Amino acid sequence: MSLKKLVDVGAGRREADLVIRGGRIVNVLSMEVHDGDVAIFDGRIAGIGDYKGRETVDVKGQYLVPGLIDGHVHIESSMLSVPEFSKVVCACGTAVVVTDPHEIANVLGVDGIRYMIESSAGVPLDVFVMLSSCVPASHFESAGATLMAKDLEPLLDEPRVLGLAEMMNFPGVVMGDAECLAKVEMTGDRPVDGHAPGLRGIGLCAYAASGIGSDHECTTAEEAAEKLRMGMRIMIREGSQARNLDALLPLVKPETLDRFFFVTDDKTVDDLLAEGHIDHLVRRAIGKGMNPLHAVRLATYNAANWFGLKDFGAIAPGRVASIACVDDLKTFKVTKVWHRGTLVAEDGAFVGTVSGGGSSKQVTGTMNAAAFDAGCFRVASDGDTRVHVIEVLEDRIDTQRSVEAISSVDGELRADPSRDLAKIAVIERHHATGRVGVGFVRGFGFENGALASSVGHDAHNLVVTGTNDEDMCVAARWLVEIGGGFCIAQGGKVLADVPLPIGGLMSDVDAKTLDGQFHTLREAAGRLPSKLRHPYMALAFLSLSVIGSLKITDRGLVDVDKFELTGLVAD
Repeated sequence: MSLKKLVDVGAGRREADLVIRGGRIVNVLSMEVHDGDVAIFDGRIAGIGDYKGRETVDVKGQYLVPGLIDGHVHIESSMLSVPEFSKVVCACGTAVVVTDPHEIANVLGVDGIRYMIESSAGVPLDVFVMLSSCVPASHFESAGATLMAKDLEPLLDEPRVLGLAEMMNFPGVVMGDAECLAKVEMTGDRPVDGHAPGLRGIGLCAYAASGIGSDHECTTAEEAAEKLRMGMRIMIREGSQARNLDALLPLVKPETLDRFFFVTDDKTVDDLLAEGHIDHLVRRAIGKGMNPLHAVRLATYNAANWFGLKDFGAIAPGRVASIACVDDLKTFKVTKVWHRGTLVAEDGAFVGTVSGGGSSKQVTGTMNAAAFDAGCFRVASDGDTRVHVIEVLEDRIDTQRSVEAISSVDGELRADPSRDLAKIAVIERHHATGRVGVGFVRGFGFENGALASSVGHDAHNLVVTGTNDEDMCVAARWLVEIGGGFCIAQGGKVLADVPLPIGGLMSDVDAKTLDGQFHTLREAAGRLPSKLRHPYMALAFLSLSVIGSLKITDRGLVDVDKFELTGLVAD
């Protein structure tokens, strides 16, 4: 970009490349709505006022808002490749995503992170990366790689790397674990994101004192208020499984406005297509009574400010010309989107181009599980036994726990659909160790059959739940054969699957095709049946050992409250 030419356009001495005329500018800097042409040159905003350009677009009184920003997202959770994800969310008005690629990093290590960086080249939005701080999430998980501070530090030289992603091992930070603190220290003055569900009191003080400055795991206003007092920014999350906007929105007041921003964290392709992206949070916030200017600011400037993205987040001279046009500030329907001055979406459809988007990294063929059979899921017992049970919560990634008595049948403990008790197992799939953790879970509502997934946050081992060992084995084996994904089996047969060959996490097809595959999967889930809205997403989080209170990995049940392994049998 020529600075002299940009200044000449701003001063009216030179024609702009594009002038967006007739719009009402939502100004998140002055917190007002005002009229003015937006003059764009070489992908930057040159001026706001009365301008002429080689191309003029009249938006006829619609509202111009800064391109929206998702301040914390795992792109892999959409199950789309980066180019396909970008096509979907840019049509929703998204200009910037700040991604933590720790899903694929747990499978492929540094190569996974570099794959995400390389495959984001040439997509119609700006993708920035926060380095994955917890690979694996804890020592209870068996990931495909282990990333230490020395492994991550060279990546700080990448121009799109901003800082350190969510530090999930909050007990390690609070206890002063040397490796946790080394990762925080290596970032210097860069932003460090947090992940500390339920952390309060002096433990929270220690966590914030380390330099961790944000959190997206607040589920109550009381928890978020305490974290605000400790100086942390609060990410208001509304994804597919975790939805916290209703609980946290009352805390957003004029005096606290700058301390909040919107994120999706994990959102599936079907929800992205049905609901939208960050625009969905803006609509919901406005619908709950929030001042539209405040809602837009949480979706733009506040995230840019936290991450030091001074070129984004507002419509102002000198900033990147990523702009969304919306019909009005109540419905917030996105009608046009410009990415760096180029029209990339219109009326909800992608109209731009994707160049590149490839990578030199090998990201397929990652299902390396040892041979297994239905006997791996057997729980031997000579009599009635009291066992710990994972209790699944709708629209939550944490769990509750209970203790249930199960009667022995032919020397083993079996699932009991009449009490909504299913078996659950995690099979290590990275290094063919043969480890299998087995337990019991309530909340899926299955009467007959099994559901398996190679998406198992965060280590992404092979997770399977069901009413009988045979169907569990069929579903799990099928995923090994197809390279990962989701599978539903019943009566010894595969009813439906969704192949995810990229790391066992992402599809190689377009969004519409993938959405169709999930539609078929949901129909098959109805035959089990399942009482959860997204049973496959709920299953994917049951092996995440840092948010609980009870989870399961290939090493067994994890008491997250005590942060230790626990036996299946209750004392």
